[in-house]
Amino acid sequence: MKGTGILKLQITIEGRTYAAEVEVLEDESNEALPGYLPDSANAPSKLPAGAYAPSRVMEMHSADEKLYQSPVTGLVIRVDVVPGQQLKAGELILVLEAMKMETSITAHHAGKVKSVNVKVGDPVKLHQVMVELE
Repeated sequence: MKGTGILKLQITIEGRTYAAEVEVLEDESNEALPGYLPDSANAPSKLPAGAYAPSRVMEMHSADEKLYQSPVTGLVIRVDVVPGQQLKAGELILVLEAMKMETSITAHHAGKVKSVNVKVGDPVKLHQVMVELE
């Protein structure tokens, strides 16, 4: 069997949300799963035996890119911005922890922080607005 791409899934069990990446395989007749078009650009590169591929987490933001939303259900473990602060593109905004993994949220572009809606220790839900820029 040959890998054809990565499918991202989300499942909620007893109120807890989990995210997973699943490798989609072709069957021996060389037909891909119906309705699934693999993204060859996201297909994992060949890794040495025993190596782990790094997880790819997309940061969530609104269409106008002024609202930074949580890409995971987790816990805020670090907040690096305050209202009124000027941000540069790529600057760290905050860090979340989910399932013992850390997710860094960074600025997509320069801007001024309008509001910070979370603090260290706060639980966050998927898509919850955490920071807003002006």
